Amino acid sequence: MTVDLSLFSSSAHVRRKSPGSLPSLRRFCPRDGSDQPSAASMHAPDNHLAEAIGKVPEVALAFWIIKIAATTLGETGGDSVSMSLNLGYATSTLIFFALFAIAVTAQIRARHFHRFLYWAVIVATTLTGTTMADFSDRSLGIGYPGGSLLLLALVIGALATWRFTMGSVTVSDVTTPQVEIFYWVTILFSNTLGTALGDWVADSGPGYEGGALIFAGAIAVVALLYFFTRASRTWLFWTAFILTRPLGATLGDTLTKPLASGGLDLSRYTSSAAIAAFMILCILAFPQRAGAHPGAKTSAG
Repeated sequence: MTVDLSLFSSSAHVRRKSPGSLPSLRRFCPRDGSDQPSAASMHAPDNHLAEAIGKVPEVALAFWIIKIAATTLGETGGDSVSMSLNLGYATSTLIFFALFAIAVTAQIRARHFHRFLYWAVIVATTLTGTTMADFSDRSLGIGYPGGSLLLLALVIGALATWRFTMGSVTVSDVTTPQVEIFYWVTILFSNTLGTALGDWVADSGPGYEGGALIFAGAIAVVALLYFFTRASRTWLFWTAFILTRPLGATLGDTLTKPLASGGLDLSRYTSSAAIAAFMILCILAFPQRAGAHPGAKTSAG
């Protein structure tokens, strides 16, 4: 999640002004007139950086591992309620959307980053996205292509509205409730789109395992663009974020679909419990803190 480090660069924002015009910088200067900063001033930039980062976790390898696990859990958990419990797509969507509304309200009202709360909201979006995509694809009768195009339009519309209203869709700018609302609405739509894409590709011939390989390859391409080009970090992030959802969807279907359909025919309940346990272990094992997107110095967009 990109943080433009030029915001903290004296060359970008400090111009020639009188001493009285820079009161915010005085506390970083030693009082004894020496050129060495005081011990207290050594920690001040970190405090400003933490304030600017907001309530989103640092985007590193652990982030993507937990995100893929969350999307897989969304697939198996969503199918557990809509199919195994036979509640249907519409009823299941209402249940999961209510859980999402509760979780995201708590997340937005929180004053600091809470790792379990953040990932609870992510899981709620994947659960809602699973049943919402199935409802649009199957219950509305518009099929996978129609559902995917509809959801793609919603994602583009959410990002465009966010950009037009706030001036940026950079994830490191998620520091106010208004921006955070745009952030979570975009994530909800992107996870729903990812579900439809995963089902569309898997049912078009490659199957669940083949679909998982296709989306894993697409994510690898995004990673190569990140490491070897100067492409916009913001758009690379959102592209990877969307692609992890169909990857998780196809992985989840690989676990739970019947053998005749190319799956392993595992229990949806058992699979969901195992994935949830894996997620919890990852959240506990890997550092989870508000942070910046790697390579923020070259961010664009």
